[in-house]
Amino acid sequence: MTDCIFCKIGAGEIPADIVAETEDVIAFRDIAPKAPVHVLVAPKAHAPNVAAAAREMPEVLARMAIVAQQVADAECDGEFRLIFNTGPSAGQTVFHVHGHIMNGGALGWSA
Repeated sequence: MTDCIFCKIGAGEIPADIVAETEDVIAFRDIAPKAPVHVLVAPKAHAPNVAAAAREMPEVLARMAIVAQQVADAECDGEFRLIFNTGPSAGQTVFHVHGHIMNGGALGWSA
């Protein structure tokens, strides 16, 4: 998708604070963090939300969870919350599937 910011980050066209990367998954710091540790994990290939990713690329979705664990191991003793927002009313603002890896202190419910 040519106008998707996360596709451009995954392709290296837009800079980001990358904390982990594989052939098909990228993890980078959220530019507006809601927790002391707030990293986004996304596939490099486009899918609009987690349900579509589960249908279209379940193996990549599984690798996203593995990368999320690696980030949490490095940044927050392996413990984390992984949140996927699907749809505007659920808080999704970038329509490229991504999980929010969060931890650090007591967490509320917003992401």
